[in-house]
This record gives sequence, structure tokens and C-alpha cells, in this order.
Amino acid sequence: MSADTKIAELLTELHQLIKQTQEERSRSEHNLLNIQKTHERMQTENKTSPYYRTKLRGLYTTAKADAEAECSILRHALDKIAEIKSLLEERRIAAKMAGVYSDSDPPRKTMRRGVLMTLLQQSAMTLPLWIGKPGESPPPLCGAIPASSDYVAKQGDKVAARVKAVDGDEQWILAEVVSYNHSTNKYEVDDIDEEGKERHTLSRRRIIPLPQWKANPETDPEALFSKDQLVLALYPQTTCFYRALIHTPPHRPQDDYSVLFEDTSYADGYSPPLNVAQRYVVACKENKKK
Repeated sequence: MSADTKIAELLTELHQLIKQTQEERSRSEHNLLNIQKTHERMQTENKTSPYYRTKLRGLYTTAKADAEAECSILRHALDKIAEIKSLLEERRIAAKMAGVYSDSDPPRKTMRRGVLMTLLQQSAMTLPLWIGKPGESPPPLCGAIPASSDYVAKQGDKVAARVKAVDGDEQWILAEVVSYNHSTNKYEVDDIDEEGKERHTLSRRRIIPLPQWKANPETDPEALFSKDQLVLALYPQTTCFYRALIHTPPHRPQDDYSVLFEDTSYADGYSPPLNVAQRYVVACKENKKK
């Protein structure tokens, strides 16, 4: 089965799941309305009789079952979305390796900078939010949680890579993994801003995988960097990571970090607060300020 056919099938299944979600929600709303009306009657009569207690217990049991059913459908839908995104990414990588690009995804060497910046912003916005089950802890690569020590980034994954610049200085750049050699423990990566030009061969210690899920501040605040924590953050409108302090962590799932970049041109050594998406904030391996 071709990737296009599989994607079309998955989209059809996703559409059905969305319809099921709406049907489930409409059905549960009737029960929630009954709960509200029962509470209003209890307030009017100013008493909690055994009849109302029994009735409410049954209504809340039904409401809980309805919510769990809707949750199950939504998780199934999220799995379908993840599968579609994975197939699209596989198709993009295959086209890249074959040297064939669609009009919407031209080679980076001919891509206008504004287009590249838009793609990076879209990548940050569409990073999936981690939604765990009750009691489930966020996994590695969710928000600020680092990858496990034996983790190997896959082909096509975006990483922060430490490379030598033209002037000999070292800098952290946004890169895409081309391959990993298990014999030498080295990665081959392409600078996201210079695809088709220079390719870097780097050891594992020079690679930091980017988050694969956003952390939800409302349910998993421990999976976020804390205020005043030292990080590497992608400077807005560039493809380079620089040292920064967390000024304000996200408060809502859709929020960015507010960070203070190290900048000697300011009296206190830091820039004014700038927003950087969770996708582009990783732990800084160097603790000492330069």
C-alpha cells in the first residue's frame, strides 16, 4: 500500500472518530444537564434526601463513564494524527534522500529565509501536547525532560548540534539528523539553514535532541524548566541556540517560555524578555557563564 493511500485511509478513520466524539459529547450533555437540575432542586428544597443522594450517585457514575468513553475516542484520534504525521515525515525524508522536492518543500539552499522561519514556527505550533493517563508521568523528551542516556535520534529528527563556525568558534545550531553510526557513535547532521551544503559529523555529546511533546503546565509543571534555570534557546528569527535564563515558564499549554538571552551589550548582561516555543528550549550543558 502506498503512503498516499494509507494517509487517505487514516484521514477517513480520523473523520469517523471526530464524529463519534461529537456524538458521545452530545449524549453526555443530557446527563450533565440532569445533574445540574437535580442540584437546583436540592437547593430549592434546602435538603439532601436519600432519594437525591441515590439519584446523584447514579448520574455521576454515568457522567464518569461518558467522560472515559469520550477520552478513549480522543486518544484513538490522537494516535491516528501521530500516524499520519509519521507517514508524512517518512515521505519528506525519502524525497530528500532522492533529491526530489515538492513545491511546498523546496531544498533549503533555495528557500527564502522568511519561508524557513515560518516552517520552524509551524513545527513549534504543531508539536503535540503530552496528555498522560491519570498518574502517568511525562516521558523523556516531553518539555524539559531529557532523552535517556542510550537514546539515539532518528533520521529526520531535529536537534541542537554544536559545530565549529567559519571563524573557528563553536556554536549550537538547529540541525536535522541524517544518520547515526553505531560503530563510531557519531551522527551525521545537516544545518537546517544550509541543507544541501555542509554536512557535519558529530559525537553524541555534541547533539541535544529537541522535545517531541509539549509539557502541559496545568498538569505536568515538573516537566518544564523553572524560572532562572540556564538553558539553550533558539534566538527568534535565527537558527542558532544561545544561552539564556528562564524568565517565565509557560502558564498554559499554548504559551511559550519567556527567556533572557545572555547579551553583554546590556548593563546586567541579559537581553529584555523574548518568547521562545517549548520546541526550541533545551537544557544547557555548560553551567558557567561566559
